[in-house]
Amino acid sequence: MQVINASTEILDNIDPVRIMQNIEKIGRICYKSEDRITSDSAEKFIGNIIKSGHESVIEHEKISVRFICDRGVTHEIVRHRIASYSQESTRYCNYTKDKFGSELTFIKPCFWNENTDNYQIWKNQMQAAEDAYNALIAGGATPEEARSVLPTSLKTEIAVTMDLREWRHFLKLRGSIRSHPQMREVVLPLLAKFKELLPVIFEDINVE
Repeated sequence: MQVINASTEILDNIDPVRIMQNIEKIGRICYKSEDRITSDSAEKFIGNIIKSGHESVIEHEKISVRFICDRGVTHEIVRHRIASYSQESTRYCNYTKDKFGSELTFIKPCFWNENTDNYQIWKNQMQAAEDAYNALIAGGATPEEARSVLPTSLKTEIAVTMDLREWRHFLKLRGSIRSHPQMREVVLPLLAKFKELLPVIFEDINVE
């Protein structure tokens, strides 16, 4: 059994300059102001359209992100409609095989310290789940049958592609203080990365 922390990874090679220039080129069609494009006009233009609520323009650019988290978090992620998803399948992944280290991997609950009774209760239950899964596979069960004993804390990977407008919506909603702690665990670092890469588009999002 392995226990890891949740994480995210941006899968695209982000070119902020290209993204900003493309959004400006497309957005200025609305106003027929293409003649006002300069080498440094994109930032101001995009900042103004976001402030005015004209966010449909930023839908023309997308970003793909890999989330490594538990399955409970992905159940919430996939509720977002305007997105594309590709997720690790428990129907076809046989975790007793070498490529999985012949073990199950679980996401560490961020709300329990390892020295607490609650954490130890959780860890014992994860070990029991692994033992049951392995026994079912050894007894001839297929992965899609054996997965019935897998818990919410099972580590999974999901690739998520959203346009920039939907990412804004996702980060505001899922980064909120009202969100599940394990959702915020992956969303807040992701928001910080997006602010660093594309500050004009994401810097106004405050979820603290």
